[in-house]
Amino acid sequence: MLLKTNSLVPTVYEVICHQATEYPFTGEYTDKEEAGTYLCRQCGLALFRSQTKFHSGCGWASFDDEIKDAIERVPDPDGQRTEIRCSRCEGHLGHVFIGEKITDKNLRHCVNSASLDFVPDLEVTDTEEAIFAAGCFWGVEHYFKKLPGVLKTEVGYTGGTKESPTYEEICAGDTGHYEAIRVVYDINKLNFFDVTKYFFEIHDPTQINGQGPDLGEQYLSVVFYYDENQKKIAEKLIAILQDKIGPVATKLLPVRPFWPAEAYHQDYYKKTAKEPYCHHYVKRF
Repeated sequence: MLLKTNSLVPTVYEVICHQATEYPFTGEYTDKEEAGTYLCRQCGLALFRSQTKFHSGCGWASFDDEIKDAIERVPDPDGQRTEIRCSRCEGHLGHVFIGEKITDKNLRHCVNSASLDFVPDLEVTDTEEAIFAAGCFWGVEHYFKKLPGVLKTEVGYTGGTKESPTYEEICAGDTGHYEAIRVVYDINKLNFFDVTKYFFEIHDPTQINGQGPDLGEQYLSVVFYYDENQKKIAEKLIAILQDKIGPVATKLLPVRPFWPAEAYHQDYYKKTAKEPYCHHYVKRF
C-alpha cells in the first residue's frame, strides 16, 4: 500500500486524517454524474462505483452501496452517527445513514469529496500514483494521458513552501515550487518503473535550466518520491540513462503537498486543441 498522505494539502489532510467535514455543496464530486469509480484519496483503493451514486440533496456526494470490503464502519464519537473509513488505510470518508428510504437500498454513504479521487473507469480495483515535474505541465499531461493504464492526471504546483500558490506567483520564480503533475495509474496495468521510464522519454532529462524554451526553476526535471522504493527505482533508471545519454539533470525529492493548478490549466491541450511545443516522445530505453 502506498500512502499519499504527504502530498495532501492542509484542508484535505484535515478531512482524511482528523475527521474534518467539508462545507455542504462545496465538494468537487457532489453533483458529478460521469461514469467511473471513486477512489480513496489517501491510498488509491477503489471504494464506490458511479452506478451507486445518487442526488440526496444533503450537500455531499452520496452513494447507496460500496465496493465489497472497501468500507469500514466505526461508531462516531458523538454517540449518534456511524463514521465510514477506507478499510485499508482508515482514511476518514464521512458517515453512513440507514433507514432514510431515499433509495431502494435504504442506505446513504455521505462522503467528503476531499476524501476521494474520481477516475473514468468502472473496473479498476486498486491504484497508485506518481508525481513528476518536467517543464511546462501542459505538455507533460498531454503525453501522460496517452499512456495505457493511466487513469487520471492533475497538474499543479509542489516542492516549495508557499501555500495555495497561483500561476502568477509560480511564474515569478520565487516560490520554490515546480510545475508538476500527479499521475494516478491502475496497478494491474502499470507500475512505478513503467511510469517513471515513460516520464524520462517525454522530456529532455539532460537539460539543466528548464525544458525547451521554458527556462527557470519552476520548469526543472524532478521525480518526487513517496517512499524508498520509488526513490530506488528512479535512481536505477537514472543510472541506466547516464550510461546511454550522459549526465542526467533530474532531481529526486521527497513528496510535498501538491497544490492543484487553476482549472484552466487542467487538460489544457485538450481544451485548446493545440499541440505541445517543448515536449515529444523519444525512446531512450
